[in-house]
Amino acid sequence: MIFYGYNKCSTCRDASKWLLFQGITVVSKEIRETPPSREELQFALEQTGDVRKILNSSGVEYRAMGLKDRLASLTTDEIFTLIQENGNLCKRPFLIDQVNGVALAGFKADKWAKALSC
Repeated sequence: MIFYGYNKCSTCRDASKWLLFQGITVVSKEIRETPPSREELQFALEQTGDVRKILNSSGVEYRAMGLKDRLASLTTDEIFTLIQENGNLCKRPFLIDQVNGVALAGFKADKWAKALSC
C-alpha cells in the first residue's frame, strides 16, 4: 500500500495518523516530488470511474492552468502527463493498493475505513 501525501497538508497528516492508529502499514511518498505512476493513476481511474475524482481541483496549480475550462478537451493521457509533471495536481492524500483493489483520493475516515475494512 502506497500513501502519497504532502507534509504541509493537514489532511495528509490526519490521514497518516489515522492509518497509524488503525495499524495499517504504508510506504509513504511525497506527492510533489514523486507523483503516482501512470499505472497507479490508471488503476485509480478504473476504481473511481472519473478522472476528476483524482484531480486536486481546489489547488492553486489547477486554477492557474485553467484546467476547469480545459479538462473536457484533454485526453486521459494528457491529464496523467500533467499530474506526472506536477504532483500537486493529484488530489491528496492519495492511497493505492493494487493488490487489494483500493484507490482513494482525499481523506474521509469513514470512506477509508470501509475501503480498508477497518
